[in-house]
Amino acid sequence: MSGPRPRIVLVHGSRLASSQWLPQVPLLEPHVDVVRVDLPGHGSRVGERFTLDRCAEVVQEAVTAHPAPTVVVGHSLGGYVAMAHAQRHHASLAGLVLADCSAAPVGPGAAIYRGVAALTDRIGPERMTRINDRVLRRVYPAEMIEPVIAGGYYFDATPDAWREVMTHCRPSMLHGVRCPVLFLNGRWDQFRLGVRTFRRACPHAEVRVIPGAAHVANLDQPDLFAQALLDFVGRLPG
Repeated sequence: MSGPRPRIVLVHGSRLASSQWLPQVPLLEPHVDVVRVDLPGHGSRVGERFTLDRCAEVVQEAVTAHPAPTVVVGHSLGGYVAMAHAQRHHASLAGLVLADCSAAPVGPGAAIYRGVAALTDRIGPERMTRINDRVLRRVYPAEMIEPVIAGGYYFDATPDAWREVMTHCRPSMLHGVRCPVLFLNGRWDQFRLGVRTFRRACPHAEVRVIPGAAHVANLDQPDLFAQALLDFVGRLPG
């Protein structure tokens, strides 16, 4: 891509906030401008109700804030938000990256989404926080994960968020999307099982797998994840 310096708008996953992307920022910023958004009900928007319509508005505000070619990158819940945004505003995008969200939230696959919401309700936010802290600190190095943890967890929005996803999000949302699209998934991510269905809905999309990564691919393999984004941006038409 030639011309103005490109921008990447990063949209976080469920229960986290824009701090999820802190491991990518130093890897991306030498090459692109980086914008991290908080979804309604999360981070700086904790008081807002989560709806896909409002989420699409939040992302579009970030996209149109500066006149530069912009790629929206969404992870998991943020990926479904990115699809909802692209369905409405794909003409304003230079590209779209859908990370770890290649599973249609219907039929047997919906059990994953219902399980996330039900587990949060059953265990409660305080215990869930302790569990999350313990798991994340066990899996990831402290210098990487502590800034992510410091961004907090946001459980109250989870039921609304996944209800919206299960009600409205389908691969068909991508039928009219004309900008370049990348499906980016961790090799061991259960959410990539439906990637063929999503590819049929968006035949021009690329598919890339991050080796050694599971569902939270940007934390499992931060360098490889960032490089995949930069490779995608570098291939976009000027």
